[in-house]
Amino acid sequence: MSTVALIDYGSGNLRSAEKALLKAAFTLKSPPTITVTADPDVVAKADRLVLPGVGAFAACMGLLKASDGLVAAITEATQTRGAPFLGVCVGMQLLADSGLEFGVTPGLGWIPGQVRRLEPRDPAAKVPHMGWNTVRPASPLFAGLGFAPHMYFTHSFAFDPADPGDIAATCDHGGPFVAAVARDNVMGVQFHPEKSQGAGQRLLANFLELAL
Repeated sequence: MSTVALIDYGSGNLRSAEKALLKAAFTLKSPPTITVTADPDVVAKADRLVLPGVGAFAACMGLLKASDGLVAAITEATQTRGAPFLGVCVGMQLLADSGLEFGVTPGLGWIPGQVRRLEPRDPAAKVPHMGWNTVRPASPLFAGLGFAPHMYFTHSFAFDPADPGDIAATCDHGGPFVAAVARDNVMGVQFHPEKSQGAGQRLLANFLELAL
């Protein structure tokens, strides 16, 4: 049986994320085991990894680096073994080279780019961007979700990839921004699948059975 490590580093809505992953797993013919863990050995050996994140880029990166052995374990699983990885919200943003919230903070650097504050061209578009919005997908991660699924967002910053080829979905909030990224086995979504009802469940199920 395959294993999925939902990484516990002190940031993210773990309980909701775990429930959503379990629900998605039960729709599959061969459900994986979902484990909430901060154990580097478990993370390093997992077949798939999910990294949540809520709050500021700098704070989340600090928590991740302060969790003994976790960055090395995630890197071993994802970069060395090629295990599929999904970052959610700030967990996605941490994939960037750096975040520009409260100064410049280095990220994991797995998908080149920076995380910048949302600056809508439309003054009616408020920041933070909160609530449901339409996503324009361009990745197998969104298989079966149609041309414009609705997902739930809550964020003030967005990923600006250096390579447009890494953009897996876009969204509009007073102007376009990146809603998802993907490079090989590394993926991330700015929205919260665990709060996105049926569409979010389908996306998580896609991730759990995505063949790379």
